[in-house]
Amino acid sequence: MRINQITHRVLIALIGTLVLTSFPMPAMACTRVLFVAKDGTVITGRSMDWGEDLKSNMWVLPRGMQRDGMGGTNSISWESKYGSLIVSGYDIGTSEGMNEKGLVVNMLALVESDYGKPPEGTKVISMSTWAQYILDNHATVAEAVADFRKGSFQVQTVVLPTGKPANMHLAIADPTGDSAIFEYVQGKLVIHHGKQFKVMTNSPTYDKQLAIMEYWQLAGGLTKSLPGTSSAADRFVRATYLLAAIPTEAKPQYISGVAGQKFHFQAMMSVLSVMRSVGTPLGIDVDNQPWVSSTVWRTVSDSTNRIVMFDSAMTPATFWVRLDDLDLKPGAPVKKLELVGGKTYNGNAADKFVEATLFTFAPLGSHYEATKE
Repeated sequence: MRINQITHRVLIALIGTLVLTSFPMPAMACTRVLFVAKDGTVITGRSMDWGEDLKSNMWVLPRGMQRDGMGGTNSISWESKYGSLIVSGYDIGTSEGMNEKGLVVNMLALVESDYGKPPEGTKVISMSTWAQYILDNHATVAEAVADFRKGSFQVQTVVLPTGKPANMHLAIADPTGDSAIFEYVQGKLVIHHGKQFKVMTNSPTYDKQLAIMEYWQLAGGLTKSLPGTSSAADRFVRATYLLAAIPTEAKPQYISGVAGQKFHFQAMMSVLSVMRSVGTPLGIDVDNQPWVSSTVWRTVSDSTNRIVMFDSAMTPATFWVRLDDLDLKPGAPVKKLELVGGKTYNGNAADKFVEATLFTFAPLGSHYEATKE
């Protein structure tokens, strides 16, 4: 292939990737894909790759809860308009979830994130509450994008139990198949909004990820060969290929305990197979690549039928929860499904949640210890 066939933008992205892979980075990585079946069923898959056990649990949060953005004196506050099912990280923040309207939020690591210093008097929100704010307040991707484009507040990061800042970007999807990627680059919020943005990994920033993908398409890599490492750029290419390769025919099937209603578990399992294919083995230790992390868990979220499947990579457990089986009415209790300590479930785990006191979201500038078993 002649060099003049490759755009300047693609070359810059590739150079940036080489620079990124030349220096140590925090041990964190993830992958997110968005699948839309021919019948309109929308399913989001994500893998959580992390350098240690995230001490994650699942939580049921009803609507009508009072929420503080944990941003200090200039923090925003709100009351949750929608109930949600979330997965926590260290029980100090929401790492992902689905609300009762089928809106799905996934947070992934992005070391290049730069949230900037807000001008004096600017309203702020802690990183730990960023995903929860979206789930609490928006029914669609378009609503969330319009809200954040107002610039009425600014996200600020927190310190993780690892001692590193929570540098993250965020992806959202809704039952229409709409999608958006949110990143803070050089202190400014950048939003990529459109149904075409189906795959997201980590570094570099999303514009450069798209340019790398363009390079592989020009080079014929999606039909002749695929990059095989666990780097974010390689996972982006492989996930894009695999997502396009799985069947788009969703074949609904009945499930026990839900009379007269069919669900798309075959499509969900196809998406789960993609997430497993781009995962990183447990305990992997690659010389000079501390940014390569083991996959610790995966989720597959059906926005159309409001079902979340959880697949642990650390225990022999895959189960699912249907939001229609949860009590999300105002005044309903917060409930928790304990995952820490190797707890395992199978089938529909909606009835395994127990009443619990919600964790405290991490405020700005704080350092939290990981949840003890």
